[in-house]
Amino acid sequence: MSKRIGPRDSELIAQYRNGSEAAFDLLVDRYKNKVFTTIFLIVKDQDLAEDLLQDVFVKVVKTLSSDRYNEEGKFQPWIMRIAHNLAIDHFRKAKRYPTIMMEDGSSLFNSLRFADENAEDKQVREEDIDLVKRLIEELPEAQKEVLIMRHYMEMSFQEIADQTGVSINTALGRMRYALIHLRKKMKQLNFAYDKTIYPK
Repeated sequence: MSKRIGPRDSELIAQYRNGSEAAFDLLVDRYKNKVFTTIFLIVKDQDLAEDLLQDVFVKVVKTLSSDRYNEEGKFQPWIMRIAHNLAIDHFRKAKRYPTIMMEDGSSLFNSLRFADENAEDKQVREEDIDLVKRLIEELPEAQKEVLIMRHYMEMSFQEIADQTGVSINTALGRMRYALIHLRKKMKQLNFAYDKTIYPK
């Protein structure tokens, strides 16, 4: 069993909140490699991973400097969760037209049609995509995570299972429920489906 060298995370956090920048530097040194690796495994781009690494520590500073930090004794899982969420959020925001395949194998967005759209069609399509993104945000966290990793990041179910620490069957189940919930929400809003996608 390995022993931690140096002060505990909670001690460093207390020192930082009392004005010690050196304490925060120690926290950064302690976790930057783990945080970077977590981000890099998701984004697979070194420059982007380094940018997101900075964003993680900016968020940590803001939270520690406010009264919102309440993860005493759980700093490592807390910072790793921030890293994981920021990496996934990057894909959700960056990829405008994800290839979301529904349970019947049809595609939610037919990107081949975009080139033929006029300005009015394009606006309607943009509004539809914004609506879908909002509906995805409303999904339970585990389902949203799998859907984004699969359809925005194009990860395999094996990669998703490895990254989230669950079995492939669990990842597949979460994906299935995410699509069922997404379709149900769309029907409730009378979302204007493509007839090629929703023939019934």
